[in-house]
Amino acid sequence: MTEQVHDVAIIGGGVCGTALLYLLSEYTDVQNIALIEKYDDVAKVNSHGRNNSQTLHCGDIETNYTLEKAAKVKAAAEMVVNYTETLAQRDKVIFKYPKMVLGVGEKECQQLRERFETFKTVFTTMQLLEKEQIAEIEPNVIMVDGKMREEPCVALAVLDEYSAVDFHQLAQSFVGEANKRQDKAISLFLNNQVEEIVENGGVFSIMTTDKVIKAKTVVVSAGGHSLLLAQQMGYGLEFSCLPVAGSFYFTPPLLNGKVYTVQNDKLPFAAVHGDPDVLVDGKTRFGPTALLLPMLERYNSKTFIEFLRVLKLDRRVFKVFWDLFKVSDIRNYIFKNFLFEVPGLRRWLFMKDARKIVPSLKLEDVTFAKGFGGVRPQLIDKKSAKLMLGEAKINPGTGIVFNMTPSPGATSCLENAELDMRFVVERLGASIDEARLKQTLHK
Repeated sequence: MTEQVHDVAIIGGGVCGTALLYLLSEYTDVQNIALIEKYDDVAKVNSHGRNNSQTLHCGDIETNYTLEKAAKVKAAAEMVVNYTETLAQRDKVIFKYPKMVLGVGEKECQQLRERFETFKTVFTTMQLLEKEQIAEIEPNVIMVDGKMREEPCVALAVLDEYSAVDFHQLAQSFVGEANKRQDKAISLFLNNQVEEIVENGGVFSIMTTDKVIKAKTVVVSAGGHSLLLAQQMGYGLEFSCLPVAGSFYFTPPLLNGKVYTVQNDKLPFAAVHGDPDVLVDGKTRFGPTALLLPMLERYNSKTFIEFLRVLKLDRRVFKVFWDLFKVSDIRNYIFKNFLFEVPGLRRWLFMKDARKIVPSLKLEDVTFAKGFGGVRPQLIDKKSAKLMLGEAKINPGTGIVFNMTPSPGATSCLENAELDMRFVVERLGASIDEARLKQTLHK
């Protein structure tokens, strides 16, 4: 009996890996697809709702996006919305909340007014809200003891669109839809941690903890572990990895929707925001903080050694750290975020930050969201000695591709998967049903 060789193997069962499984099964004539995941279910790491902000990023309320970047992100988000239209249990996957970015103080208000004039051409449902209008939608943002807060406030808001996703449920739906295809051979290898990949004669042998899986093409979508596997094969050696962990805090239900704050351009980290949590009823979740953490997975101490292997500490990596810490905004921010991890002190410190959104917030309202928060593996380009803020894709041209830190995270899962689908199809000489793809996901 000849050994089975899959047409394609996808390593990593997060929302990006499962999105590729779905696209290949639904829109191509690729016949034999394997998905390899080290845990007992898909989307248990960064794609799990506990470990991300649950936000469908559209570029409208993210003030660190240029109009060009925002338009691209909007298109990626629309692919997710279009996909969910046909799901039987859509209301468990994607949610409608009002969303806004809040400007506090003259400088931020002016910034948002100018942004509105530029962005309203692409985001036609966006509104510029004055203080009184914000109070109607999010009273706790404006009102303190029955009076309006004193600072000038405006907001850019989108009030009736999908804005939140349970990316764990989304990933599970991708697998469920793929498994409906009776004409495809789809193999799901759970509890299989990949230890090594070897290419020989145009076939990749993927060694896991208990088996060898062979494939003609391979796509690795495994977060920081993508870089680890690439470097084991001699690829991506010009990169190092800086894992940034995010923590969250719970309060009673103080917000009706998502409220973001204006991003500090000098900080490569997300500004604090508040959202209704889609997993925990009756709670508003605030965050994230940003902690430099020497692990590739937030609550898996075994990944400390794996982090050391991808850090590849040398003078160029030290230069990036030095350049970051030279900027006072970044230095102070990193130091404060270390303090956010100190029990007893962190609630008080975080409350002060979160009061920018809800000025009446009290210390007794704030609890640390234990077990919530993931890790984003930010890449360092050692050649240019710079921190990379966007996604990275390593394609050595041999039939394997490695994905790291898609930006903006899980929102771009289908967009990124489409790029990988085209890579796989070209490599295998297969074809895509372009008409159906356009009709369903790009309409």
